[in-house]
Amino acid sequence: MAFLPFARPDITEAEISAVVATMRSGWLTTGPNCAAFEREFVEFLGADAEAIAVNSATAGLHLAFEAIGVRPGTEVLVPTWTFTSTAEAVRYLGGDPVLVDVDPLTLCIDLADAERKVTERTVAIAPVHFAGLGVPDGALTDFAERHGLRIVEDAAHSFPTLNEGTLIGAHGHDATVYSFYATKTMTTGEGGMVVTPDAELAARMRTMRLHGINRDVFDRYSSKKPSWHYDVVAPGYKYNLTDTAAAMGRVQLQRSHEMAAKRAAIAARYDEAFAGLPVVLPAHAPDGSTHSWHLYVLRLTDEAPLGRDGFVQRMADAGVGTSVHFIPLHLQPYWRDTYHHAPEDFPVASAQFERCVSLPIFSSMTDDDVDHVVEAVTGILA
Repeated sequence: MAFLPFARPDITEAEISAVVATMRSGWLTTGPNCAAFEREFVEFLGADAEAIAVNSATAGLHLAFEAIGVRPGTEVLVPTWTFTSTAEAVRYLGGDPVLVDVDPLTLCIDLADAERKVTERTVAIAPVHFAGLGVPDGALTDFAERHGLRIVEDAAHSFPTLNEGTLIGAHGHDATVYSFYATKTMTTGEGGMVVTPDAELAARMRTMRLHGINRDVFDRYSSKKPSWHYDVVAPGYKYNLTDTAAAMGRVQLQRSHEMAAKRAAIAARYDEAFAGLPVVLPAHAPDGSTHSWHLYVLRLTDEAPLGRDGFVQRMADAGVGTSVHFIPLHLQPYWRDTYHHAPEDFPVASAQFERCVSLPIFSSMTDDDVDHVVEAVTGILA
C-alpha cells in the first residue's frame, strides 16, 4: 500500500475553478474576492464583527497584539503547548510571552497556572484551542475580566468549533485568529483571518496589514475616479491575502461543514478501534460544544510495548506518516534559554510531551486510508 502522509489538503474542482477564474479576471492581489471572503466569514460565524484577511495566522497574531497595545515591558500569557508563532508574535513587539502549563486532559491552557503568573505587566491572555477543542469560554472570560486582560484567541486549529453553544470567533473577544495553512481544517494554501468586534482594532489592523497605508489596494485601484493618493500613517507590514487565495477560501468556507463532518467521522472510527489499546484517547468536547478535529492525538501509556519515538518509527515502517504536536515551547532552545525555563517548571506539558503522537486525520482520507491507520496502530500496540 502507498505511503499515507500525515496530512493532505482537501481540494476539489470547485476550488481549482475559482482560482482559475480569479487569474483570468486579472485581479491577483487583495481585491474583490478578499473583500467577499471577509464578509462571508463573519456571516458564517454569525458574529457581529469585522474580519481582516491576512497571509498567515502568524501575521494575524502580530496585528492583533500590536492593535491591543503589546509593547516592550508588557506580558502576554501563552500556553507552552503551542507552535512558536503564538509566542513569537509577542516578541516581535518587544513584549514577553509568559509561558503557562496545560490541563492534563485537554492540553489547553491551565487557567489555574495562569492565575499564578499574572503580574502588573500582564496585558493579555492568548489561549490556544488545541487540536480543535475550545478552552471553556465562561472560565476564560471570567479569568480575563477578573484581571483586566485582553483576549487574543489562537484559533489556528479550531474552525469551525462550537464553544459552549457559540462558534469560536463570535464570543466578542478582542481578537480571534485563524489559520488557513495547507494542513488546516480549511485552507487557502497560506493564509489566515482575524476577527474582532472592535471597530477601532479592525481599523488599526487593516492599516497595519499593508504598510501602514490608510487605504486598501482594492479601494485605490477599483475606483473610476483617479485615486492615486494615499497616506502612510504608521510603519506597517506586508500581511495582505491575495485574491487567488481568497477565491480558494470562499469555496472551502462553503464546504466547511462537510469537511468537519468527515473529520468527526474519522475520529469516531479511531476512538472505537483504539479503545482497548494502551493509549489515552483525545479529550472530547462537553455538551454544547464541538471539536473540529484538526488533530487526533494519542498518548501512549506506561503499558505500551514501546515509547513514542519507537512508535513513530514503526508507523513509518508500516507506511503511515505521523507527527508530534507540540514540542512545548519551554523545551525549545530560544524560549528555554531566553526565559531560563526548566522541564520541571511545566510538569504536565513535560510529562505529556513524551507520550504524544498525532495520527493522520484529514477530510480527503478514504475508508482505505483510515483502515490503513487503524491496522498499523493496532498491529503495533495490540
